[in-house]
Amino acid sequence: MKMLQKLLVLISIGTIIFFSPKTSAQEPTSPDSSLQDILNGLPGTPLRLQDAVQYGLKNATSVRRAEAAFLAAGGARRHEAGQFDPQLYFNLNYQEQNLPTASFFAGAATLSTQQTTSRTGLHMDLPIGTKLDLSLSTTRLATNSSFAFLNPEYDAFGTFTFRQALLGGFFISARKQLTRSERELEAAEARYNQQVLAVSADVERSYWDLYAAERDFGVQKIVLGRAERFLKETEIRAKVGLVGPIQMASAKTFLAEQQLQFLESQESLDRQSDLLAALIGVRPEAARYLPKDEPPSSFPADSIETLVDYAIKNNLDLQAAQKEIDAAEALARAASWEWLPTVNLVGSLSGNGLGGDPHTVIFGTDTLITSQNGSLYDAVHSAARREFPSWSIGVEVNIPIGFRSGLGDKDRFDAQVLGAEQQYIEQSRSLGNQVRATYRELANAVQRLDAARSGVEAAQEQVRIGLISFQNGRSTAFELVRLGEDFGVAQRRYSAELVRAAKAGATLKQLTSGKYSFK
Repeated sequence: MKMLQKLLVLISIGTIIFFSPKTSAQEPTSPDSSLQDILNGLPGTPLRLQDAVQYGLKNATSVRRAEAAFLAAGGARRHEAGQFDPQLYFNLNYQEQNLPTASFFAGAATLSTQQTTSRTGLHMDLPIGTKLDLSLSTTRLATNSSFAFLNPEYDAFGTFTFRQALLGGFFISARKQLTRSERELEAAEARYNQQVLAVSADVERSYWDLYAAERDFGVQKIVLGRAERFLKETEIRAKVGLVGPIQMASAKTFLAEQQLQFLESQESLDRQSDLLAALIGVRPEAARYLPKDEPPSSFPADSIETLVDYAIKNNLDLQAAQKEIDAAEALARAASWEWLPTVNLVGSLSGNGLGGDPHTVIFGTDTLITSQNGSLYDAVHSAARREFPSWSIGVEVNIPIGFRSGLGDKDRFDAQVLGAEQQYIEQSRSLGNQVRATYRELANAVQRLDAARSGVEAAQEQVRIGLISFQNGRSTAFELVRLGEDFGVAQRRYSAELVRAAKAGATLKQLTSGKYSFK
């Protein structure tokens, strides 16, 4: 009987050694190399970071919204600039009247007239606040009056008028809306370019999150395989009485927990792939996206204040905030003049012309005829040459009592400038804090990655020693379970540190509007 028991023990030990996990001497020491076979076998669509960024810039809705805002600002600027374009106008009116008369001098019992009037000209507002108008008016009058010397009669009147504000800020007030729209266009352009950078950074951060999720999935698959082998070994030991029910329960609990974590890691990988696909607007051809690029391994050593100054000077969102201040100041500067009394210098130069078909007029015993004649063209030509000139000059003054309306606008626009300035200050402070926090992540990236790698190596060594101790009966299944959990935690921490610096670098590129880069 004793010989039989010894034989059973030897057989069980041989079986245990055969089915036991490999020792650390047979396992790769690098945390990445142990995952390579698993990662290479994952089904999915390979994706490069550069391709993901290009898809994102092409399909991201936030970029299209920023582009729409930029185009709208361009349209607003074009509209305001169009206020200084010359305007050609023309109108034509025909009127026919029949009037009863009681006067001998009306020339007819029922006075009938047919009058055609026209007006054409060119109007223009100058950026210095001058309003110019060049016009030509004509009238053709036909009548049945016997006293009409010219029938039809042609009248022409040409005039050039101007109005110049002597107060009100001259070009400051005249250009205020155009200046504001120009600054708003520059702000919209800066925000559009910054949004392009923001999408690139978002895609890059999401890409590295997918990289970490893929690696965590591979790690969890390794841990799950170890848990399955550990349960088999524990079952064999339990059959020969080397371990008890408690250790069997620990092995089963460990396997169940790893199975759940494996499913969660798989769901996390698919979920992260879906997030990236939604961000870039392109679905993968296979089950999921698989990142093919590696996170960068080197980081710059600029001082923290240098990077803050660099971001303050180059951040496009901050530049857009400055343009918003400039836009508000354009209205505030104009309001500083517009509350004053209105004083305008007005003047005109004009010429008159007359033409028509002469008719003989019989008045009592006298027969009268005019020496004036000519066509409508002759009348217009005469007015243009100013054969019968006239001119005028004057000043218009308007003084509001109390100045409340103008001063109220001035206070309102000054307050808007103050609000825009405070927004800029708040934004610059927030930007500085973001740069400092991101810099610290980069500054400690190498040390954190080394520490995480050391943690993985130590966890692997703990598992190796724990397996040997367990096989030799010097440790329990519970202790080996704890070591396996520590190994999974260390591997996930290493995955997080692998991509943390890469994501921080993407954030720093975004904060400095693409002026900062690393490899």
